[in-house]
Amino acid sequence: MIKRTVSSRVIRYSKQYPVIMITGPRQSGKTTIAKALFPRKKYISLEAMEIREYAAADPKGFLAQCPDGAIIDEVQRVPLLTSYIQTIVDEKDKAGMFILTGSQSFELMSSLSQSLAGRMAIVRLLPFSLEEAYGGPVKNKIEEILYRGFYPRIHDKKLNPTEASSFYTSAYIERDIRSIIKVQDLLRFETFLKLCAGRTGQLLNLTSLGNDCGISHNTAKSWITLLEASFIIKLLPPYHANLNKRLVKSPKLYFIDTGLAAFLMGINAPGQIAAHPLRGNLFETFVFSELLKARYNEGKTENLYFFRDSHGVEVDFIIEEGNVLHCYEAKSSATLNPEMLNGLFFLKKNIKKEIILNVIYGGDESCKREGVMVQAWNTGFKKANSRKKK
Repeated sequence: MIKRTVSSRVIRYSKQYPVIMITGPRQSGKTTIAKALFPRKKYISLEAMEIREYAAADPKGFLAQCPDGAIIDEVQRVPLLTSYIQTIVDEKDKAGMFILTGSQSFELMSSLSQSLAGRMAIVRLLPFSLEEAYGGPVKNKIEEILYRGFYPRIHDKKLNPTEASSFYTSAYIERDIRSIIKVQDLLRFETFLKLCAGRTGQLLNLTSLGNDCGISHNTAKSWITLLEASFIIKLLPPYHANLNKRLVKSPKLYFIDTGLAAFLMGINAPGQIAAHPLRGNLFETFVFSELLKARYNEGKTENLYFFRDSHGVEVDFIIEEGNVLHCYEAKSSATLNPEMLNGLFFLKKNIKKEIILNVIYGGDESCKREGVMVQAWNTGFKKANSRKKK
């Protein structure tokens, strides 16, 4: 098993909090890490119908079989369990009793925050990071990386990425979506999912998405919320600096995993990415996902934004840490063009904060140019993520 970066933090939390919630997309490794770190704990999966029905019908009796706590998988299937877990942990006042996992954040996190506030640590586990999956430096071509994506089973079992993504999509729609939206809308939802993949790395335009899919604006908004709650996509908010300029207000849409996005775009081999019109968007999605994983793996709040004004001045990613802005441009080209740095220099000149400038590009050599850390995509982003030392 590939060691996950969050493992040490999960262990630390288990000595401090009675409940640890591991949340993230399906097949991101939540069950694997829970079982590996707590091998002596009783394991219960709520995916099994008979167990789920028992838990829903008699939650008190169900939890009585876990006097020392348990790993409870896919707890969002029976949200009312959290109230009963609260009673148990309050009575016993013991750290590390329950390890919960869940793959839908919306109802689940609402239920947990009401029942277990102050008693629970939250760990967000996304698919592998580049470093987790490959170590570093990476010798594979960028097209192979983007095509394969980072879901653990594809790497652990050496699965065909196209087949695995197809099965993943079917399971996601059947298990997670069928119970939420009307059955007759499932085919349209799959079309919507593919349309979103074709817009990864772009500004969210609900009207355009709705029109192209044949659904209302409100339905498109609802489905986007659903995709984000189940960790398929992430909406990146704009950074609102006080520059007396008209700034873009819409968020940008990103898929969490490039392999899934590539599959939904109709890509079924790495070679098809090289000349694909959305190659740059997939690369940008990869960089976004790596930055987001780094934040989650370190237990930090996202504080992740983009910048764009009405004149087209843009910076792909901004991480705000106090009075420091870590700014990133993601460029799939193997050759660095000086014009690529214009947005970074604009922010450096116009925002009165400490600005650390980074470019993640498709080349193989890292260097520093005009005060900008130019980082090869295959070296992990360690330098790019570290704060400049004074």
